[in-house]
Amino acid sequence: MTPIPNILLQKAQELEQRTREVYPDLAPLARQCFLNTMETTVTQLSDGSYFVITGDIPAMWLRDSAAQLKPYLKYAAEDESLREILRSVLAKQVFYVNLDPYTNAFNSREQEKGYSENDRSDFSSGWIWERKYEVDSLCAPLYFAHEYFSVTEDRSIFTPELREMIRTILHTFRVEQRHMTDSPYWFIRENAWAPSDTLPMNGKGRPVNFTGMTWSGFRPSDDSCKFGFLLPSNMMAVVALRKAAELCTAGYEDAALSAGCLKLAAEIEDGIEAYGVVEHPKYGKIYAYETDGFGNYNLMDDANSPSLLSIPYLGYRSAADPIYQNTRRFLLSEDNPYYVSGTAARGIGSPHTPPGYIWHIGLTMQILTSIDPAEKRECLAMLARTHAGTNFMHEGFDANDPSKFTRPWFAWANSLFAQMLEREVTAE
Repeated sequence: MTPIPNILLQKAQELEQRTREVYPDLAPLARQCFLNTMETTVTQLSDGSYFVITGDIPAMWLRDSAAQLKPYLKYAAEDESLREILRSVLAKQVFYVNLDPYTNAFNSREQEKGYSENDRSDFSSGWIWERKYEVDSLCAPLYFAHEYFSVTEDRSIFTPELREMIRTILHTFRVEQRHMTDSPYWFIRENAWAPSDTLPMNGKGRPVNFTGMTWSGFRPSDDSCKFGFLLPSNMMAVVALRKAAELCTAGYEDAALSAGCLKLAAEIEDGIEAYGVVEHPKYGKIYAYETDGFGNYNLMDDANSPSLLSIPYLGYRSAADPIYQNTRRFLLSEDNPYYVSGTAARGIGSPHTPPGYIWHIGLTMQILTSIDPAEKRECLAMLARTHAGTNFMHEGFDANDPSKFTRPWFAWANSLFAQMLEREVTAE
């Protein structure tokens, strides 16, 4: 695997030491969760570029790779070897998006096999591991590039290819505002293990109305959307497009492209607020998880981010926002069909994992978005007692028996945990 930059080894040691002082039960997790992505998932390929797998799946997800490396971005200005890795991963994300903006996960080289062996769609390539169109997959490289430049002021990232990626994302989001009439995209998985692994209606998804929002075929869990306007991903798109506009201005002085990004961001935000807010009889105005623009709503949350719980983390609204607070009370209650209470923990799970399972990403995100110190302490205690002695985060675990869990090697969960822990121990 890739040699670990010295700055990360130093920060891992500091995090472990500080955690031992503040949250001793979590100290055994600190260093290894912080370094897990770099130690086990980042590989330098024969051409010198860097490739990031998710962990137990040997493909690179646009979303996951950005999330896995996020805790390291803040230190990029201090270490050139780290900057080299981050620049290379960004360049690979740019290459992949320009190759096909509808693909969520890619191979390290052409002609490799992946889930796509059983998939049918309107485009195919040996680079594709899986072609599930997810709005957040296109948002992730924009967040990544924006934070990298904000920290490092490294102008070398402003290549013609990066500008082309921004154009590609803008075009794709615009096309998918009118998915039913303008989109070329369809997706069918032959012999799907579950209905959520493919799209209904001959691969086009259920009908949607025009709302100003942009359509997504699949959720961050890689499960298909019930209704095509996925609110958390649209919220992420609003923020991502504004970040893209700043990149256009800083790197290219491209006023037209910047203006296009801002215009679309405003349209999507208007659609969210006009079509995505529901008057709940118990909680008041809350955000729906999904809608079709015809008045149908899916009221739930999934622990995968972007989620409704993650709205402040995404930068769409503050944690104190009244609609977010109403939504949060709904999400962290049994009125959310994927909220689970057990003898070991309580939190948000996912239809992607067995019933009764809670996600470590969900508990971590609850801490990252909480304004209640007692709630944070409770969640930290639940994380400390549900890693089943592995000192790593998992995907989902049984709320009554944490020794039953999915994905023992899930780098995104470890990175998000380390990011949260670093913030919490610094705040103490």
